[in-house]
Amino acid sequence: MFDALTRQPDDPLLALIGLFRADERAGKVDLGVGVYRDETGVTRVFRAVKEAERRLVETQQTKAYVGPEGDPVFLERLWALTTGEAGRGRATAGLQTPGGSGALRIAGDLMARTGTRRVWLGLPTWPNHASIFAAAGLEVVTYPFFDIPSQAVLFDRMMEALSGAAPGDAVLLHASCHNPTGANLNTEQWRAVAALVAERGLLPVIDIAYQGYGRGLDEDAAGLRILLSAVPEALVAVSCSKSFGLYRERTGAIYAVCGSAETALAVRTNLAALARVSYSMPPDHGSAVVSMILGEEALMADWKAELESMRLRITAIRERLAAGLSKRWQVLTAIREQEGMFSLLPLEESDVMKLRAEHAIYMPTSGRINIAGLKTAEVDAVIEKFLSL
Repeated sequence: MFDALTRQPDDPLLALIGLFRADERAGKVDLGVGVYRDETGVTRVFRAVKEAERRLVETQQTKAYVGPEGDPVFLERLWALTTGEAGRGRATAGLQTPGGSGALRIAGDLMARTGTRRVWLGLPTWPNHASIFAAAGLEVVTYPFFDIPSQAVLFDRMMEALSGAAPGDAVLLHASCHNPTGANLNTEQWRAVAALVAERGLLPVIDIAYQGYGRGLDEDAAGLRILLSAVPEALVAVSCSKSFGLYRERTGAIYAVCGSAETALAVRTNLAALARVSYSMPPDHGSAVVSMILGEEALMADWKAELESMRLRITAIRERLAAGLSKRWQVLTAIREQEGMFSLLPLEESDVMKLRAEHAIYMPTSGRINIAGLKTAEVDAVIEKFLSL
């Protein structure tokens, strides 16, 4: 039976991880995998996460299932963190999911069940977006978002494309810290997008995976909150992987903003039914940690302080990269204004392969670099190697 299957291509990023590990050269640099590393190159566990885990070990009485919907306290606290006043009082159905990817897949399944046929993705975007929605049976169409050579958001072309979207179509939007470009919409652009989405009757699907890594916790959710204030319905996919450093715990949630409490109840039952036939029950450890942190003032304060220190370190590295790389690529002064973990450099595939072969610098052939993965001490050396191209 299995002889009928053909080998599928390796995921480029996962393959890159394997190549990096196999490279025995000293001083090799990983600019690919999307994790935050500190100045020593380690992805450490947050202090508040360690403390919450210690308390869970001492007090947790059971490992019984939490149910398909997950922990309602976690869902309530995460929603408040994400949406602030914009989410308060809205009729909302929430579901705890295995990470942000799980949230997006359940969102795709829910859209397919409601009769939504198309989802619009801005290009470039996280490669898995298209695969997830296509696997859910949706037609994926695209709109231009970012021009790599000029490092500019193509806002007018984006708006022109979305003006042609049909009522009932879904549109995927990055809340902040855009992956892979680091480029974001400003406040006036978010308002214009919100007005267009409301006028055209589109369903916004907002992916928020890096809250706190760009300009701050509230600032990174500002566009999302503008959008929620303008539309009757929305889907919000939240990941805790980066903001809480819970990568391997697969902690996330999908929220559906609805027009009424009655509709929210119906949506909640559908979300639970979709989860039940997919992974059945969500993992609980990460959500229990997040819920504890968000529920206690001291833990939350420590978490916020550590997250802010990480954000400031990323900002400082961006400053140094912008100053250094702009000596050859003037447009890369834009790295300074971009936000979050990633930027997308105007490199040819041959440049990326040369960096890998001659300097042991590993990054995807797209030219995306994970700025948050750089050790502070290696920034100047990396700049020098890029300038040698």
